[in-house]
Amino acid sequence: MIDEVTLWYRLADLLPEPEATLVRDCWDIGEQEAGLDALVSGLQAGRVVISETTLVEIAVLVRDWGMGDALMPRLLCCAVVGSDEDDPPLRLIEHPDARPLPSPGTSHVLVPWIGCARCGGVLARAHTVEPWGGLSFLPVHYAVMGPRPAPPRVFGAHDAWSALAALRAQCVTAPAYAPSVVP
Repeated sequence: MIDEVTLWYRLADLLPEPEATLVRDCWDIGEQEAGLDALVSGLQAGRVVISETTLVEIAVLVRDWGMGDALMPRLLCCAVVGSDEDDPPLRLIEHPDARPLPSPGTSHVLVPWIGCARCGGVLARAHTVEPWGGLSFLPVHYAVMGPRPAPPRVFGAHDAWSALAALRAQCVTAPAYAPSVVP
């Protein structure tokens, strides 16, 4: 499980002062939404380069605090370099033209969210299709799927961090992903 306070302070430390103090203070007074906005704004304004892994962690925080619609477009504009060496090579799949996939046997759709370049695994968000055709604001659950046919591991609506941990663990235990090539 993730220690959110430690993560929050580590992310704040990416920023120069006084922006870093503002982000830490927002956590301390319970204003996480304002802190996330200040974090993303600080990353953009300072042109701070972050790793893909850090981008993924911020994306999970942003979704966890209900700020996905407001902050994801700005977060996706941050300067990003490759993944951290000690972690599986995670990448955010989120982009405006992504199309949800039907979730077999349910009325939900799966939105691919985070992928692992090493093992080919994907963490997806399951959303309900609303009567007007849009997707539910909050995910119904999360699913971690491997590159090979196997049932996905399903996590509850508030278990994004557990799902991310499962994706990381799956990558560490799985052989490197090599897509099949048809001659």
